[in-house]
Amino acid sequence: MKTADSLLRLAQDTNAMLQRHPRRLTAAVVTLLLGSAVTAFGVAPLAPDAADLPRRVVTESVTLLSLDAQLQALETHAVELYRSDLTRNSDTADTLLQRLGVDDPEAAAFLRRDSVARKLLEGRAGKMVRALTSEGRLAELVARSPAETSAQFSTHFTRLTITRDALGLQARTEQAALATEVKLGSGTIESSLFAAADDSRLPDPVTMQIAELFGNDIDFRRELRRGDSFTVLYEALTADGEPITWNQASGRVLAAQFINGGRQHDAVWFQDAAPGGKMRGAYFGLDGRSKTRMFLASPMAFSRVTSGFAMRLHPIMKTWRAHLGVDYGAPTGTAVRAVGDGAVEFSGWQNGYGNVVILRHPGDRETRYAHLSRIDVKRGQRVEQSQTIGAVGATGWATGPHLHYEFRVRGQVVDPMTIARNSESFTISPAARSRFDEIAGSARSQLAVAPATAAARFE
Repeated sequence: MKTADSLLRLAQDTNAMLQRHPRRLTAAVVTLLLGSAVTAFGVAPLAPDAADLPRRVVTESVTLLSLDAQLQALETHAVELYRSDLTRNSDTADTLLQRLGVDDPEAAAFLRRDSVARKLLEGRAGKMVRALTSEGRLAELVARSPAETSAQFSTHFTRLTITRDALGLQARTEQAALATEVKLGSGTIESSLFAAADDSRLPDPVTMQIAELFGNDIDFRRELRRGDSFTVLYEALTADGEPITWNQASGRVLAAQFINGGRQHDAVWFQDAAPGGKMRGAYFGLDGRSKTRMFLASPMAFSRVTSGFAMRLHPIMKTWRAHLGVDYGAPTGTAVRAVGDGAVEFSGWQNGYGNVVILRHPGDRETRYAHLSRIDVKRGQRVEQSQTIGAVGATGWATGPHLHYEFRVRGQVVDPMTIARNSESFTISPAARSRFDEIAGSARSQLAVAPATAAARFE
């Protein structure tokens, strides 16, 4: 009976409390439930089996405040909220603040009239904005965007800060250094390298570096297979700890692995002291052989091959004939680079080639770059591997903008991929071998956990 009476009195007291403070009690219950839900989500996946944990009972007397006092404190507590978003081309001061959860006419007016604050809505869209509000009013707003000068574009960012003090709202801008954060990524080929990289949320520059790294080992046009996989360790650029949304948010690839047709290819970035004490860096396989060979696999950064080294229907002559070169489809103006060190043998116009550059390389080897819209070198000039020599165009016998590229050995046209793959490479010096082995071992360990990390992220 005593138990029943106690329960009855408890129910009556609760009902009376609910009638006196319905909104307060509801807020307290919701807060308690939300807190419990968040704790369960954050802790449960990482917790060990409870049966394996040691158990200890602790008893302590705690003085509790009355429910009325706790609810009163909750009502008087000022709630501060952070919210982030990106600026849009169509944004006004009012629409941006509305998306950020700011109900503050004074702040909207400040964004419109202050010369520094107005920069938030000027220029390119995509600025990273984070607002702190207190009871709906703007307490602080920080916007991050590319550096003001192109020279600092890859090293710094612009930080615009709006704060509220006793005098009202104040705005200032400054240039701050970008930081790097090492990230892991992995993917499996279903259709193409770029599609797999997009599915893995890799920035495009990282994907292009992967293609460059393994371009001499893998013909991505003809040898890529469904089920091939890759893992990559790369630098992500951050502004105040937030991955940036411009510059593709990436720096250098530090290490990568590509499995093509069951064969494994590896690359790791390694810096060594060159003659004179200056540090130089390059990519090497885990065996210490350089990934940079005497000739690059392609005269352009990873691009779409529209016609390979094979028989084809000539687009102008409309007859089947051997295509003694490789055509790369790309927009007019895309940079074309020398595939190896050499000298300019010819630079100018040549019938069907249109604007063409011919480079002479050691070993009686020659490369040709045709249909250029612009030529950046002169006859007799020395050029280095990867140096820009012109730009993609549609001059001569061309039906659209593309680069026609040929490789000749002693006057005979050969498949450029075969030459690039078999060209000379270099090895790590004996003095630097032990340090390289240490770096390579660390890279191998980190690449090994990338697939598991990616799987856990998407579960």
